[in-house]
Amino acid sequence: MNNYIVRGTAANGTVRGYAAVTTELVRDAKKVHGLSPVASAALGRTLTAAALMSRMLDGASDTITIQIKGDGPLGSIVAISDSSANVRGYVNNPDVDLPLNTEGKLDVGKGVGAGYLNIIRDLGLKEPYVGYVDLLTGEIADDIAYYYAYSEQIPSVVALGVLVDKDGSIINAGGFVVQLMPGADEEIVDHLERRSMEIPMVTELLSQGKTPEDMLEFLLGEKGLHIADTSPCRFQCNCSRERMERNILSLGRKEIQEIIDEQGEAEVQCHFCNTKYLFSKKDLTDLLEIQK
Repeated sequence: MNNYIVRGTAANGTVRGYAAVTTELVRDAKKVHGLSPVASAALGRTLTAAALMSRMLDGASDTITIQIKGDGPLGSIVAISDSSANVRGYVNNPDVDLPLNTEGKLDVGKGVGAGYLNIIRDLGLKEPYVGYVDLLTGEIADDIAYYYAYSEQIPSVVALGVLVDKDGSIINAGGFVVQLMPGADEEIVDHLERRSMEIPMVTELLSQGKTPEDMLEFLLGEKGLHIADTSPCRFQCNCSRERMERNILSLGRKEIQEIIDEQGEAEVQCHFCNTKYLFSKKDLTDLLEIQK
């Protein structure tokens, strides 16, 4: 199944929903970063959330960033998406191995630990919008829902899932976000609460061959669901040699000269895709000329 996101509305526009299948996206992230099972689940959920939230952006150059900073062994988790759902991200400690939790599932909450969640929306204005909440459970979906309720006052149902096989491979991944908008009456609130309790886990639905459309149909089909559009999502980094040159230039003349004198060259690695860029002594000297 190709990776894509579905966007829809229901109940005369008082509910909006987004659902996605992100299996290949998470597989690509696992391959790039060499993720352990628990790291695959944690980063995969965060990447899926970023992809879903990107469909709420309006401008072509807008971006959304999710930063999760917990005190668990995984360390920080970062996911960034542009408005076309090109998503990239990383986890500080990708090879963390933890025992399963008491329910026999990957213990993402323990891997993340206590800390906080930042959501950064860069809408091309002078300053980006930054929202902040403490982590509730570290299970990612609960924390995203809490962010929307606390920071943006938007009641939301959020589900994210990554199913990892015994050999560490990704079986499937996906998720959904459904939000109540101004004007939603108590009946639709009650309906959404009930259906969100009844819907199977995302990974179970995907294992049954269900689609993102099916997820929204289960939740909102009785309330006049209208599918507005579908769009692809993918794991794709936007790094380039030019960007890395700018990073080196930002170090300043003194530090660049020290690199030339002490190392003779520099290797810069992208956090998001692990691509390495080698800058020879001549490359660095040329950059020094730019600094003049």
